[in-house]
Amino acid sequence: MNLRLTEDDQLLTAAVMMFHEDPERWVHGAYIKIGYFEKSDSDLIYQDEIHGPLIEQVDKTIDLIYTKYLKALIWYDGIQRVETFMFPQAGCRELVLNAVQHKDYLRPIPIQISVYPDKIYIFNVGEMPDVLTPANKLFQKHPSLPRNHHIATTFFRSGMVESWGRGYEKVVEACEATDANLPVVEADFGGLMVRIDESKKYQELRLNVSSMRQDETINETLNETIKSTEEQILALVSKNSNVTISELVALTGKSRATVTRILKLMKDNGIIERVGARKDGQWRIL
Repeated sequence: MNLRLTEDDQLLTAAVMMFHEDPERWVHGAYIKIGYFEKSDSDLIYQDEIHGPLIEQVDKTIDLIYTKYLKALIWYDGIQRVETFMFPQAGCRELVLNAVQHKDYLRPIPIQISVYPDKIYIFNVGEMPDVLTPANKLFQKHPSLPRNHHIATTFFRSGMVESWGRGYEKVVEACEATDANLPVVEADFGGLMVRIDESKKYQELRLNVSSMRQDETINETLNETIKSTEEQILALVSKNSNVTISELVALTGKSRATVTRILKLMKDNGIIERVGARKDGQWRIL
């Protein structure tokens, strides 16, 4: 009763959307869709959908994004271990809350969150009020103009949000506290598109990790090449202990420098040894 979600003893649609386990029976598109994209918009790796009462969707979405979709990169401030995400969780929560409160639920289009390695897009359908156009006015002092009054009021009474349009102010505070970039907000595609770019610190850490993985891949490839060549040489030596380096070069297709280096590795590792004189000696497998 205190939420004022009834009229003439009948539940309002907002009550069903906020608390019913399946609000989509009455309001299509009352859910959140999340997808992870690796390189381009067509490179969808995996996706999830968050259904159920709106009062639970926000926290479920944030938990999923920060446990499955985003990677925390590690750096050290002195001896203190610091985990860094591309964007602060508190700020992202405010943006998702804003999308849920201001979505046009008359249109059966879910809130869409697209996650990339270096950015996130959050889109909710619904035209912006003229007084808040262009959309970057949201980061200024502005009146609270909820599209869905009963939904916004219920979130407020539950303690999940503050009134007076402070959502974007809290995003600014979260960004300043973590040295993150402010989101880019645009009224486009018949709704509000918010783009979150990675912070400079996160970008630095991500590129370092990428470089380390590339080096590991190169080393793995090199080790596989060496192992393959060793096996070839071992097979040739087992067939002909008198085989020469020149013949090994021709038979393996490797350069003389490579064959010589791998023979030395094999001798140093106790795999083979050279017996007798240099010109007329033999190879022996140990």
